[in-house]
Amino acid sequence: SSVSFQDVLAILCLVSLAAALDFKYHHTEELEAYLKGVHAAYPAITHLHSIGRSVEGRGDLWVLVLGRFPTHHKIGIPEFKYVANMHGDETVGREILLHLIDFLVTSYRRDPIITRLLNNTRIHIMPTMNPDGFEATKVPDCYYTQGRYNKNGEDLNRNFPDAFENNNVSIQPETQAVMNWIKNETFVLSANLHGGALVASYTFDNGNSVTGSLKGYSRSPDDDVFIHLAKTYSFNHAIMYKGTGCDNRQPFPEGITNGYSWYQLEGGMQDYNYVWGQCFEITLELSCCKYPPADQLEKFWRDNKVALIEYIKQVHLGVKGQVTDKNGNPIPNAIVEAKGRPHICPYRTNEQGEYFLLLLPGTYVINATVPGFKPMLKTVEIHDSTSNFSALKQDFSFSEVSIRSRAASCPKTPLYQELEQASAAVKPTLHVLVLTTVTLVIFK
Repeated sequence: SSVSFQDVLAILCLVSLAAALDFKYHHTEELEAYLKGVHAAYPAITHLHSIGRSVEGRGDLWVLVLGRFPTHHKIGIPEFKYVANMHGDETVGREILLHLIDFLVTSYRRDPIITRLLNNTRIHIMPTMNPDGFEATKVPDCYYTQGRYNKNGEDLNRNFPDAFENNNVSIQPETQAVMNWIKNETFVLSANLHGGALVASYTFDNGNSVTGSLKGYSRSPDDDVFIHLAKTYSFNHAIMYKGTGCDNRQPFPEGITNGYSWYQLEGGMQDYNYVWGQCFEITLELSCCKYPPADQLEKFWRDNKVALIEYIKQVHLGVKGQVTDKNGNPIPNAIVEAKGRPHICPYRTNEQGEYFLLLLPGTYVINATVPGFKPMLKTVEIHDSTSNFSALKQDFSFSEVSIRSRAASCPKTPLYQELEQASAAVKPTLHVLVLTTVTLVIFK
């Protein structure tokens, strides 16, 4: 079919929009036009789609995917995401993600590091999770406005299922869209971008006695990895690592904090990602002022640029591989975990039988379990593989033919609360505890 002059003009217009990204705040229409322009200018390495709509309905939740295979998951290539502006009045993340997009597409095939990063990683960028809240913030404020919430007045970072207590909130369209998105992709690493402080905060945000909350710190089984991830960001940021905080309020040594140690919250997005999404997510607080003047945006981009790139590289930490049967067919829903660090909701293989485990350098025993078969154990020696843009590869091949197991997912119930109650129930007598341990060993 022939292309009309108007079509050419429209494409040129979009391409020129993509070419000129100013340091200013981009409202809904401008943001959408910019993303469409980037996709029109770089169709081979980008894919633009909406994962849902905001309450008001005029705000699409746009995601731009970047990589050598932008439209679909490729075996062995990990999925990464950045989400910004879930609090509509925390605006720096929204703009620096647009500049990150600009930097990635213009550096591809020019900068060898960015080229390798995009060839070996599928990067999903959502500049705003709360477009209604952003548009509702008519008067920018450093501290607090109603724009924090969505159109229904709900705080989206208190709106997810919680692993520690029943979160009695009605799940909002924006939250549901993100939950569906997490379910449909094999995300490995993520960060959500906020404002109002200067710190990298990591899981858990909520806690109980099982995770050590009585000591004021809620520790996940992957605490060492989370500390490394948070430090990767803070030490590559212009000033975050100094840990001075904002206005001499709470200082953060090395610019990082355990979420619970800072303040407890339920229904947060990062804990949800880790427990139910098999995705390590940290929360990045990027500016002392939630909605700073536009003339400061260029400095915010400069301060965060290296950290944003270095953090993406961490998706290649650890070990990855495929679980297959004797005919080489992938086995989905196989449990693959590193010994000694079990997740409360066991991490399972995806449809292609793939697993990804973020682990720091060291020796680990990886356990692959398929219902009905003897577990397979493999000892792996992990080195820092982020500069090679590929985690260590370790496949598991079961010698029988697998009967395709039903999709197994953990219920969205307070799993840690249930564990705490179970622990409390067996505490009274030592012989019950011993019996329980023996039983667990037999079942394992």
